[in-house]
Formats: sequence, structure tokens, C-alpha cells
Amino acid sequence: MNTLIKIIIVSILGVLSAQAQNKISGSITENNLPLEFANVILYNETLKEVITGTISNEKGAYIFNDVVNGNYYIEVSMLGFKTRTSDAFLLTTNKTLDFSLNEETESLDEVVIKSKRPVIRQTAEKLIVDLEKSEMINSNLQDVMKRVPGVLVTNNGISYAGQSNIRILIDGKTTDYMDMDTLLRDMPADNIARVELIEQPGAEFDAEGSGPIINIILKKNVKLGTHGNVVGWVGEDEGFEYGTSASIASYKNKLNWQASIGYSSPTWREDLFIKRTVNNETYNQTTIEPYNPQSINAGASVDYYINENHSIGIGVRRNTTNSDRVSKSSNIITSETTTDYLLSKNNYDRDQVVFNVNPYYEFKTEAHKFTADFNFVDYSNDNLNTISSLSGSTIAYTNQRYLQDGEYQIKTYKVDYTRTFSEDFKLSFGSKYSQVNTDSDLMSFSQNNSGTFNFDEDASNRFLVDENIFALYSKLNLTKGKWSFSGGLRFEDSNTKGISSSDNETRERKISKVFPSASVSRKIDKSLSASVAYSYRIRRPNYNTLNSFVTYYDPLSSDVGNENLKPSFTNNYQFNLTYDGQPFFTVGYSETKDDMFQFISQNNETAEIMRTTINLSDSKNWNFRLFGPLSFIKGVEGYTGFIVNYNKFESNPNNLNLQKWSLMWFTQASYELPWKINAEISGNYGTGALEGGIDAEWFAGLDFSFGKKFLDEKLKVNLGFNKMLNRGFVGVINYNNLAADIESNESRQNIQLRVSYSFGSKFGKNKNHRNASEEEENRIDDNN
Repeated sequence: MNTLIKIIIVSILGVLSAQAQNKISGSITENNLPLEFANVILYNETLKEVITGTISNEKGAYIFNDVVNGNYYIEVSMLGFKTRTSDAFLLTTNKTLDFSLNEETESLDEVVIKSKRPVIRQTAEKLIVDLEKSEMINSNLQDVMKRVPGVLVTNNGISYAGQSNIRILIDGKTTDYMDMDTLLRDMPADNIARVELIEQPGAEFDAEGSGPIINIILKKNVKLGTHGNVVGWVGEDEGFEYGTSASIASYKNKLNWQASIGYSSPTWREDLFIKRTVNNETYNQTTIEPYNPQSINAGASVDYYINENHSIGIGVRRNTTNSDRVSKSSNIITSETTTDYLLSKNNYDRDQVVFNVNPYYEFKTEAHKFTADFNFVDYSNDNLNTISSLSGSTIAYTNQRYLQDGEYQIKTYKVDYTRTFSEDFKLSFGSKYSQVNTDSDLMSFSQNNSGTFNFDEDASNRFLVDENIFALYSKLNLTKGKWSFSGGLRFEDSNTKGISSSDNETRERKISKVFPSASVSRKIDKSLSASVAYSYRIRRPNYNTLNSFVTYYDPLSSDVGNENLKPSFTNNYQFNLTYDGQPFFTVGYSETKDDMFQFISQNNETAEIMRTTINLSDSKNWNFRLFGPLSFIKGVEGYTGFIVNYNKFESNPNNLNLQKWSLMWFTQASYELPWKINAEISGNYGTGALEGGIDAEWFAGLDFSFGKKFLDEKLKVNLGFNKMLNRGFVGVINYNNLAADIESNESRQNIQLRVSYSFGSKFGKNKNHRNASEEEENRIDDNN
């Protein structure tokens, strides 16, 4: 550890001042009068990317300090004036560029070249779907995810290339939502700038997680003046659903602020059908579980630009979700001579509240960037559910009640520094320290003959977790001719303590490891490029999984925690071929030690089935991907492709040996109909899959939508038809002592109308602040 740090420090000091630094300055005027608050953007001429931006002061002057040698051009814009762009220039010494703007007499609208489709780019580490300059009319995050080539959105969440252990980040940090359903349905797509599917996370990301990362990059307030957006939507799924949201933002002088508020009340239903044999009896179980959560979210942020290099800010968010519902379950038990009925309902009352505050400081020049921030999350999850017998049941059942309250606090301190020496050489390093405290309290009650619920101490438990994680990383990006290299090391030291009140025993786990990651790319010719990438990852058990609680869903089905669960470690390898920067052909392989698997077992004496998370002896994944654009069809834009996938799950102590090859075809396309109506369709078909422990048969999905813009593109209307063909997972569970036919599905034919209206200015200053990555939030893993 000490040797590694010394090497990094010596390397940094040796090259810290190796490159020349230059200054670009000038003035912005109109008829020789200075223009204040003009937006001045510096572009890299080779990459056509934004380097940095500033605004002119009260004297019309602007300045860029510490600019390394290279090829650049400058763009100047201001509300009410025509945009001016300089010629490209080679910077080797200080340079002065003055601009004179002319008033826009015909229109104040900003001219932006847009495409109907998002811009999709593949790098060695990630697949990028850029939505910011797209004319697509998306409804929510679920719609956006369907645009990512190869991503499959089902009732069980999101999967990609046979991997469902996907973590979602928002601006590099996990979302405040604690379940996938709410996140996909509630998050408006209008706020999303781009989506990054990161299969080989670099050292700057936490080593947590064995599967891909989906990083949602939100649009920033880059518009001068005050602007906002109002959204309303209605729909029909498992009943009437609706929602609304509003946001407003302002940038004036040095102060930039944003605020938003939203309410949603979606509806859907999840169905589960299980047919199994216990001794000489057959159990036919049907569970219908409707959802109608009500969510309120509010947030605000303030950024203050001390000067062109220094800025500070703070963001605050609060999300509240209430979910009251009744799930009904029926078990028809038949033998050669008898038929019995075990009918029950489960009344759920769940309240979740998340409060998040995130102050930060940033120093930024063209060559240097330093960010320090603190992130605090307070999350409470109060659950009350009562399982009771229904009329018509022929099997006696003692009604049960469970009160489970959870309190979680996460504190994270993070610093990052990036030194850009040239277009071809960049060095990054940083550190992070997080503290996690959880308190989960389960109180179990049984109903007596008088109807009163008595406390059951033997079935109750309280579980406390304290975890500290310290991380240190360094990363190097280097380009030489046709070759590009990215590599880094991340050191993580974690200490986790868990205390269970049932035995008053403290369990402690310490892990100190170095996690390397690297990728090498080469341009083969003008269009074709190849890359190989590797990453080593850890997946720690989420806090509820470590809990030894038994949670019943109906009289015969339950979840059980595993306090002895070990973390898993994954080696990921990947080879990519890209054509014009677009995804073309990929081969991926991963092998995981002690992979975590949701194992289902059956008790032949009580007929109960129980799900718990176990560590596997062996887990492997192979996937082969072939993607291609649909632009060869006249008027059609989009993607299609095939994914061949192989999964293997094996656990010797549990008599588990599952392996399966599968093929999935997907397509996503758009076509402009008459009257500039944009039609979009997305579909998929798979020959089968290993979905957890289910050996599933074929599955398919089909969604389509129609969108149009009005009032100079300020008013957007979208009509979506989702789940038109939605065959969930139908298959078998056949391992250990359990053999069952199973179907896991959800409600179908969702129709949703969404209207969005934007108001305010269209010009502004670019700013870029990326908050700390709070991976610990993802491990709370509590469903709505």
C-alpha cells in the first residue's frame, strides 16, 4: 500500500509542470460597446468537444487560463444576438481573440442541428446513448432504457447480455428511489441528457457490483435567465394512473439555482403462478399483487460561481413514497382423494422517506479539475403487513402481523483531482470515505382467539450494521497515434460489523483489496476500431440480505436472510469492434467467485417454499453481441441486433447445477409519419433464459408510441402503448428437492398520454459538476 502511494506521488510530481500553459483572452462587443454575460465556449477542434466555458464580465472581457497546447476554436452566443464562431487555431502561446456580435433581427431561436435518433457511441469501457440533441419524445426512464441497444426491460427489472445484477447511478450516484419499478416509472425522460452503460468501470467508480453500471446523466441548468418545464400525464394499466411535475431554473450573474417538485400515482400488477408436488399432493398457487404507490419528490440546488475557476454549491432532495395494497393468494391442494383450499390475503402498508443533502466545492481550469463533496442520506422504511385467512379456506391458519421498521444513514466524503497535460495525456486520482449505519427491527405478532395480536419474541429480531469503507484510486489515460490506453488501480479497505438481537453476537468482516481495471484501443482503419478491457470487481451483500429475518408473503412463501453471506469477486473481460464509433461486435466473459444467488427450497413436511441468498461454487457468463443500424431502410432510424448468451450457476452443497445457452433478438426504430408525427417501436424476442433459478422458456415484448411537438417545440405530446406483447418468464424450477412449474408475469396493455410544456430562455453557460458516487445506497435494496 505505501509503495503504491509513493509511486503515484512521485509520478505526479515528475510530470506536474511538464506541459506549457497558455492564456486565451479577449472582449465581446456590439457597436464597440461591451456586452456583459455573453457565453464564451472553448472547443477542442480535433475532438469537437467542449473544453470549458465562461461568461464576459461587465467590461465585456473574458479569459481562459492554463490552456495546454492544442487546436481549438471559440463560440460566442448571447440571447438576442447571432452566434459567432472563430476559425480553428493552433495554440502554442498566449492568444487574444475579440468578437463583435450582431443583433438577431429575424428570430431569437437557437439554431441546433438535431437528429431524430440519439447519438450512440461505443468506447472500450462503456456504451453512450446521447439524448440531448435528439428529437425523440420519451415519457420516462423506462422508455429511455428501451433505446439502449441490448437492454431488456421486464417486470423483474433490467437485464443486459444475460446479467440482471445491474446498478443504476444518477450523475454518478445512486438514485434516491429504493426500488426499480418506481425509478423506471417516475423519472421523467425530459431531464436526461445521456445514458452510459458501463460494463468495465474504471478506477474512479466504486469497485462495488459484479454487473454493468447504468449511469444516468441529467441535464444541467445551462440556460441564461429563467426557464422551466411543466409535465402532466394520465394512463391506464391496472386502473387509472396519473402524475405531474414542475421544474424551474435560473442563471443570473454568478448565481445558478434549480427547483423541482413532482407527484405520481402509477398502477400495475404482478402475477405469480406456481404448480408443484409435495409428497403425494399437488399445490396450485396463484398470487395476484396490485401496486398503486403514491410518490412525492422535491428537490433544489444552488451553485455560486466565486470566479471563473472556483464554485460552490449545495443540493437537497426529499422523496416520500406510500404504498398501501392488498395481495391475494390461493393454494389449491389436491391428492387422490381430497381437495383443500388455503386462501389468504396480505395487507401492506409501506412508507418510505429519503432525505439527501450534498454540498460541494469545485476548482476547474482547462488543465486542472478538483472536486470535494459530502453526501448525506437519511432513509427510513416503515412496513406493516398482515397475513390473514380468507373465507372459503378449508385449512386453518393463525393470522400473522409483521412490523418491520428500517433506518439507514449514509455519510460519504469524496475528493477527486484530474490533471490534463494534453489531448493525449490525462491523470486522475482521488479518495473516498463512507460510513453506513443501519437499524432493522422486525416485530412479529400472532392473533389469538379474541382477535388480539400477541407479540412473538422468538420470531422477532433486530439487526444492526455498521460499515466503514476507505478508498484510494489513480487512473491514467494515454493516446499515442492509433493506440489509446486507460488504466487504473483502486484500493478499498472495508470493515463491516453486524449485530443480531436474537443471539446478541457480533459478526465482523474486514476486506482490504486492490481492484485493477484497464482497456486498450486501436484504430484499424478510418472506420473500424478494436478494444480489449478488463476489470476486477466486488459485490458486497446488501444490508437486508444480511438480515436474519423471515418475511412471509403468504402462509407458504417467505424470504429468509443470510447473515453468513460472503461478498463475491468478479473478473470481467471484453473485446469490442466498433464501426464509426458505433457498437458492432462484442465478446464478453465474466467469472465470479462466491456469486450471490437467490436460492429457493421446499420443506416437504410443512410444504413451505423459502427463498434465501446463497454463495455459489461457480458462476460464469459468456455473451456474443452483434449490433447494426437500420438506416439502410429508407426513412427508418434505429438499431437491431442479436445477443447469444451462456450462463452457468453451480452450488455443490445445495445440489444446484444450472446452465443454458440462449439467443435474444431486439430492435428499436423510429419513422416520421405525415404531419411530423414521430412513431417509435421497440420489440424483443428471446429463446429462453436463466432468470434467477427459473429455467425460462421463450419471452417477448412489444411497445410503440407516437409523439408530436407544437408551439415552436415548446409543447410536446406523447401517446405510448406499452406491454402490448409482454410474455414474462414461464418455465420450471428444478433443483435440490423442488420441482415446480412457474410463471412470473405482470399486467399488460398500458396506455399513457404525456404532455410537457417548456418556457423561458434558450441560451446559457455550460457548467459541469458531478456529485459523489454513493454506491452504498444501492445496497439498501428495498422493494416498494
